Amino acid sequence: MRVAISVEGQTEEEFVKRVLAPYLIERGIMLTPIVLGAGRRSPRGGNVSTPQLAGEMAALFHNFDAVSSLVDYYGYRGRGKKSIDELEHQLTAEIKDRIGAKWRRDRVLAYVQRFEFEGLLFSNVEAFSVVLDASEEEVNVLQTIRDSFMTPEDINDNRETTPANRIKTILPRYHKVRDGSLVAENTGIGAMLAQCPRFSEWVKKLKTLGRKS
Repeated sequence: MRVAISVEGQTEEEFVKRVLAPYLIERGIMLTPIVLGAGRRSPRGGNVSTPQLAGEMAALFHNFDAVSSLVDYYGYRGRGKKSIDELEHQLTAEIKDRIGAKWRRDRVLAYVQRFEFEGLLFSNVEAFSVVLDASEEEVNVLQTIRDSFMTPEDINDNRETTPANRIKTILPRYHKVRDGSLVAENTGIGAMLAQCPRFSEWVKKLKTLGRKS
């Protein structure tokens, strides 16, 4: 099953290649990350909007068995007061309109990460000591943040307190593109699936994407 994942930037692209793809290939799912237009021009990615994402996902739909997405809720342009679920519903509806008669519900899975990719890295903060040589004190501060929330996905998205900004405050040497996927790889897909219920549900859906009649 060939599945295109429309991703926000290079960090998410590497995450799919290093972490998600090896996990799902054993289950018959071959993932191909495709960086969105804005992400191809900037190593940091971002600048995601529903029209842009829907357009690229609809185009990919015709060349793959199924299509999904991996973009952050934080920084999503034009989201207004929409919840993540509402954004995903809006995105799905726009993709359906663009595809037209060839639309298949079981081949399109819109997914928006809550709140951003770096939240997943709080599933196992010891990974920062491996990749960035974080000290015991730094790891303890990261763990304290993690322990302050029900799940890593609940770490909020205010400008100063996003998961990425929290990491940068404690570890200024953290570089999203260079280090993000490496920390994710050392965090481990098992820890993410166990601690991040929304992410886990998406991965479960990926396992069965396109298999329903």
